[in-house]
Formats: sequence, C-alpha cells, structure tokens
Amino acid sequence: MAAVERREEPAERPLVPRERPRSYYGLPIVRRPAWTWEVPLYFFTGGTAGALAAVSILARWSGQHRMGRSARRMALAGALVSPALLISDLGRPARFLNMLRVLRPTSPMSLGSWTLAGFGTALGMAEAADLAGLPVAVTGTMEGAAGILGPILANYTAVLLGDTANPTWRGGRHLLPFVFSGSSLAAAGGALCLAGPGEGRAASRRMVVVGTALEQAAFLAMESQLGPLAEPYRTGRGGRLAQAHRRASWAGALLVLAGRRSPLLQRLGGALALGSSALLRQAVYRAGFQAADDPAYLVESQES
Repeated sequence: MAAVERREEPAERPLVPRERPRSYYGLPIVRRPAWTWEVPLYFFTGGTAGALAAVSILARWSGQHRMGRSARRMALAGALVSPALLISDLGRPARFLNMLRVLRPTSPMSLGSWTLAGFGTALGMAEAADLAGLPVAVTGTMEGAAGILGPILANYTAVLLGDTANPTWRGGRHLLPFVFSGSSLAAAGGALCLAGPGEGRAASRRMVVVGTALEQAAFLAMESQLGPLAEPYRTGRGGRLAQAHRRASWAGALLVLAGRRSPLLQRLGGALALGSSALLRQAVYRAGFQAADDPAYLVESQES
C-alpha cells in the first residue's frame, strides 16, 4: 500500500499581532511614587543604623565593648540623620509628628515612624547614660531596646514597598526584606571596617561577607520570581544602578577578605560595602518608577 502522505497544518497566526500593553493616552495606570531623593537615602541610613544597633548589643554581650560602643555611636548618627531626611521629604516637621499621633500596627508607615522615634530615643539615652558614667545596667537596657527595634527599622521599608500597588515592588514583597536585611548587615560591617576597632575586625569582615551573600542570593531569587516584572532591574536607570550595586558588593566582600593583614584594603572594602548598600536602595527605588511609568508591567502582573 502506498504510504499516506501527511500534510502538516500551518500554525495558526493571530490576526492581530500581540503588542506591548498600553493605557489611555499613554498615561500610567499606577501613579508614580510621590517620594523625593531623600527617601532612598533614608532607606539606606535607617537600614544601616538598625543593623548597627543590633550589632552593638551583641558585641557588648560578647565582651567586645569597644566594637559595641563604635556600633552604637554610628547607629546614633544614622538615627539623627534619618528623621531629617524624612522631614525634608515631607516638607514640614509637623507632618512627621502627625504620623506619631496614632499607632497603627497594620500600617508599615505608621509602625516605621514609631520604630524610628523609639529607636532614636533609646540610642540617645544610652549614649547619655554612657557619657554620664551611669551603671552599665542602665546603658545596657537602652542599648537592648534599640537592638530590638533595629532589625524592624532595617526591614520595614521593604515591607512598605511591598504593600504598594507598584507591580515590581509588590511582586518582590516576599523576598525584598531578605535583600534589605543582607544589605543592611553588609553595610553595618562596612561601617565597622572603616572605623577599624581592633577587637572587631574579624567580626566586621564576616558581617560584610555574610551580608553580601544573603543579599545577592535573595536578589537573584527575587528576580527569578518576578519574571518579566524584573525587567526594570535590568534595563534603564534601575538596571544600571543594580549592575553597579552588584559589582561594588562583590568587590567589597573580596577586598575585606583580602584585608586580613592590610587595614587599607579592609577600609576600601568597607567603603564599597557601604556604597553598594546605598546603590541597592537607589536601584529598587528607580525600578519602581520605571514599573509605574510602563502600563505593561501592571498588565503582566494581573495576567500572571
């Protein structure tokens, strides 16, 4: 019998080619964030200060008092700068005080404002008690309060971003706190590497390396989870900042490892760790602007 010749049916082609989703008159579907340049800088200073406060109390408990004092004082500097940045963004000090009128545990912004206020107060009282020569129990109690609030301060900004309607921020809400935690830990280690306390050099280096590894692993996992919504982290200004952050982060970790016998290399690595943490906040911030400007990201988030 003659073999029956099979004819392959041509693949169906859509009558109308798929285009990138657009909105009416090209206007964004999601509003751009109203925040100004002070906000990503606050994310950095607040996160670093929060991690330093936690390190301060741990160093004290382990007997590394010089390292603990250095960490506390740098955390206090961050606690003083952070409200100034927020007030500058809000425009008037009264607006910041209004956020403290009512505590709403379900609101990341309300919880963060109260955390920042309590954090700075506890650190200020700890420093005053230390300078006044009060018993160690008094200083330790205040440091302990700041150490408890520190991790909350370092992470609530990631929760705040994930609680918005911005598709890229909301899509990464489960992993962004781990990204910020690792970044804050690396920045705290970098700050201590710059300060150079002899008894805490090894611990400072470990903080940079562990923080960098956590941050990079979480960021890669977040990009994989986001899928097409991760495009703002690879293109445009957000992509350039993210790429600069990765390079500075790994370079900082390598330099602090190489700086075991070289204080100069350790300080350079610490500076890069701090810079990479600031670049990360800028990258996440700018990626949110790009996602808000392009309606395609919101449509894709609805389809997935």
